[in-house]
Amino acid sequence: MIVIVDYGMGNLRSVSKALEEVGGKVKVSDDPKAVSGADKLIVPGVGAFKDAMRELRARRLIEPINKFVKSGKPFLGLCLGLQLIFSESEEGGRNKGLGFIKGRVLRFPRRPLTLSEGEGALKIPHMGWNRLRSEGKCPLLKGIPDGSYMYFVHSYYAEPDDDGCVAAWTDYGIEFPSVVWSKNIYATQFHPEKSQRLGLKILRNYARL
Repeated sequence: MIVIVDYGMGNLRSVSKALEEVGGKVKVSDDPKAVSGADKLIVPGVGAFKDAMRELRARRLIEPINKFVKSGKPFLGLCLGLQLIFSESEEGGRNKGLGFIKGRVLRFPRRPLTLSEGEGALKIPHMGWNRLRSEGKCPLLKGIPDGSYMYFVHSYYAEPDDDGCVAAWTDYGIEFPSVVWSKNIYATQFHPEKSQRLGLKILRNYARL
């Protein structure tokens, strides 16, 4: 059973429907026992880092998520769920994350666009389709061609202490990790459930881990 963690800030229905479409057996839950005992666990997210950590604490879900990750079973973070697995974020002040991967979450700089990109500055949030640069070694990216487009909506990006955890990069003024992978921990900065055929393939790869 794939359990999607309900902490009041995820696009739960769309993630659940996408997983069901690729053959996954899915349960949406905020029950700590269901979370720690899942076969696979997904933490999605839409919103602010500080608010998300507050909700996870309030619903007593942090320890069950920690217990699940320590079990070695496959964990997947989506969008804000990727950011939450890092040590800390500067969003809303300095806030501690789950700390599964050492590093921090930073706001995109308002870098001026080049002449080839158009006038003005890069828009924040980074919203829309953008490409992955990947060697495809991560099991989550099996069958996903280098240069594939995925759908993003975010104003902050992760900066790991060690780039060895980065399975794919994306360029938006700066290069940032769009897929991270460390042992049984997987996460995407983009929304696979909104990324059409290739996004569904990523979810199918996860369901088959």
